[in-house]
Order: sequence, then structure tokens, then C-alpha cells
Amino acid sequence: MSEGPIHLPKPLFSRVAFFGDAKIPKKNQVYKDAYNVARLMAQNGFVIINGGGPGVMDAATQGAEDGKGKTVAVTFHPKEAGGFEGSYLKNINRVDREVVTSNYSARMFALIEEADLFVIFKGGSGTLSELGTVWVLANIYHGHHKPFILYGGYWWEIIDVLYKNMNIDDQEMDCFRIVESPEAVLEAVKHFEWKFSQIDHAHCQVCGERAFMT
Repeated sequence: MSEGPIHLPKPLFSRVAFFGDAKIPKKNQVYKDAYNVARLMAQNGFVIINGGGPGVMDAATQGAEDGKGKTVAVTFHPKEAGGFEGSYLKNINRVDREVVTSNYSARMFALIEEADLFVIFKGGSGTLSELGTVWVLANIYHGHHKPFILYGGYWWEIIDVLYKNMNIDDQEMDCFRIVESPEAVLEAVKHFEWKFSQIDHAHCQVCGERAFMT
């Protein structure tokens, strides 16, 4: 006889933010990759979050919509920022929720706050700023951090150059995975779920400090 419903543990990662180039057209492979990843993740219950612009951001919303998933756009309406793509009406008019911020920095940190995990595609200086920010936060809060996934084979060379020429340590290299297919994104998420489940929080300095403070 059944003893009632089985309550499965809540997944650590259910909200994923997409970062990447705002200028790529729909025929570009990066756009297609972002669309396919978003659709597959939406089909698997993930909320898809992006910056409300064109390019990769639009691909994320379109893919999530076609995957019958929920979407969030984090936007701001810039003044005197001619180098910024702004909001894309065809994107934000389709999302389930829009978060409006006051400037670019607020927008980036709101995107980070909204998400549990990040998928980063090819982009320009804006994408580099997002990568650097989520990377340093993942390193600072390692063990309680939000990991990220780098999508595309080109990332191997980029990370290799950074590792060889910058002061990147093993913990920083442990914050992410590089993948080359939508299915591998889901596998990476499973990997992070497993990895976080292995952390012994009984001996975690951060958890110990929290317990002491309470």
C-alpha cells in the first residue's frame, strides 16, 4: 500500500541564464546552438533567463518557448549608450516575466542573481565581462557557488591560453565545464548536481561560520 507521495529532493539548478553575442543573425550556428540548448533545457523543466536583447538572448527565449518552458528577461533601457544593443521587443514581448534594471551593471548582476547556472556562448566584450564576473564569483564562493557551462569547441583554446598565461589555479578550473552539444549541457548539469552532493558541509568553513552566527 502506498504511504503517500514521494518527495524528491529539489534540484540545485533549475534556472539557467544564457550569455552570448547580441549581434548574430538567426542563420548563424551560434544562434542555432543557443536555440537548441534552450529548447532542450526547457523541455527538461529549466527556466530560461536572458538579457532581453537580440542574438543569443532571442534564441534562448525562442528555444524555451518552443520547448514549452518558462522565460525571464532582465533588461534596462540605456541612455547615451550607443554601443549597447538595448531591449529587443520581439524577445521581451514573449517572455513570461521581465525584470527591469537601471543600468548595465545592475542588469548583469540581476541576471546572475536570477539564475542558478549559466551557459555561455561565443560573444564579444560584453560576454567576456559576464564570463569574468560569474567566474570570479564561482571561485570566491566555491562549494556554494553557481557553476557555468561554456558552449562550443572554441572555448578549449581560449581557456588554454588563459590557463597558460594568467594565474588561474585548479579551483578556478573546477568551476565550469566545456561542452559541444545540447545533450552534453544536460550531462554537465547532472555532473554539477553530483559534485555538489559530494561536498562534506560538516567540515565546510562557510557552513561552520553560518552555524556559529545563528
